[in-house]
Amino acid sequence: MQWMGMRGTGRAFAAGLVAWLLVTPAPAWAAEESDAELNERVQLLEQELGLLKRKLEVNDEQAAAKAGGTVQAGAGVDGFYLRTPDQKFQIKFRAYTQFDSRWFTEEENSGIDTFYFRRIRPLVEGTVFENIDFRIMPDFSGGSFTLFDAYVNLRYWKEAQLQIGKFKPPVGLERLQSATSLMFIERGMPTLLVPSRDLGIQLHGDVASSLFTYQVGVFNGVRDGGNVENADVDTDDGKDIAARVFLHPFVDSRIGWLEGLGVGVSTSWGQENQSTPSFRTPGGQTFFSYRGASGATPATRLNGSRFRLSPQAYWYWGPAGLLAEYVESNQHLRRGSQRTEAQNHAWQVAASYVLTGESASYKGVIPLEPFQPGKGGWGAWELAARYQTVSFDSDVFPVFANPDTAASEADGFTVGVNWTLSRWTKFVLNYDHTWFHGGSTGEHDRDPEGVVMTRFQLSY
Repeated sequence: MQWMGMRGTGRAFAAGLVAWLLVTPAPAWAAEESDAELNERVQLLEQELGLLKRKLEVNDEQAAAKAGGTVQAGAGVDGFYLRTPDQKFQIKFRAYTQFDSRWFTEEENSGIDTFYFRRIRPLVEGTVFENIDFRIMPDFSGGSFTLFDAYVNLRYWKEAQLQIGKFKPPVGLERLQSATSLMFIERGMPTLLVPSRDLGIQLHGDVASSLFTYQVGVFNGVRDGGNVENADVDTDDGKDIAARVFLHPFVDSRIGWLEGLGVGVSTSWGQENQSTPSFRTPGGQTFFSYRGASGATPATRLNGSRFRLSPQAYWYWGPAGLLAEYVESNQHLRRGSQRTEAQNHAWQVAASYVLTGESASYKGVIPLEPFQPGKGGWGAWELAARYQTVSFDSDVFPVFANPDTAASEADGFTVGVNWTLSRWTKFVLNYDHTWFHGGSTGEHDRDPEGVVMTRFQLSY
């Protein structure tokens, strides 16, 4: 404020000096001066005014440079941050953790009741040079370190951005949803058949205000449900090509009940030579795996082409939400001299309704009134239910998978209550029931699994 006053005083002085020279009558002695002397005096005054003007400009430039170099620190809905006033350079520190428990209701072949951390994930995100974004996200749950995200995104055009590093390949709908926004504690069975994280490069964009989004990329290629292993280095020369298109056909139609409709399809194709996956129930119990090595017979391996296809859709209208997806995963298997092509399938339909009036969305629910005891705020309450199934090709039995331990199909339903206390905290209660076809000795069905799960989530 003091500097602003001095700068204003200088400018006022210069303007007043010029005005005084123009209106003040010349003294008698001035009439005796020659024109040459008058011109010289005017030139001197103009030089002084020019120097004063330049001094003010330099002071303005220095003040602007000082303001531009100032780093702002703070905290808000995006976490803790450091950034320049123009936000061309910024870094954000965020994190989320999910503390879960599970309690099995079936007596036979049930798992262990336990508390556990499902996710512990610090995040570092930022922007440099205005159009270059980055993200690093490890996970420390289970007492180990796993790198989930580490990428750079070149964002010079909204319609054509380039993402490079490790991230989610664009296959599957619920897989691409943030873990903090899920309708249920565990993702549905279609997610078992799509990749979790992979290394690659992807072109993606948002066209006409999300009317149309797309992703297409080349990746190392990971097995179904898999993250990258072997120190994030590929173990064969085969690569995956993955692509996805997603439409919001009524986003600007002013037809309220259709504006939240989204439909799309994703796919991947590649050549692979890697170990096979195994699959777990929502309660964490392995219910399907391929045969391992036995004597002189090697373990089953993925060997050849692999193709995935996933039509998908969601619809949100006010407090109501609906999500549906289907995944087909076709892959070539080899065990010793024997080969086959397996076609595995999974699908789910999930619905939710927010009782407290907030809008449901793919990105989760934000309470209108956060939970504040004694002040009337109770957060957002949501009910959810789903049905899901996954089935494995009958041709894999008995050579490539053991029917006494591997189920040929699993079906299940989940019901849940989500209490979002605030933008940053959430309690979740689920009951999940799964029954199986096969998977037990003598071609009998594996015993059903019933499990009650809870979650406390902190995300900032």
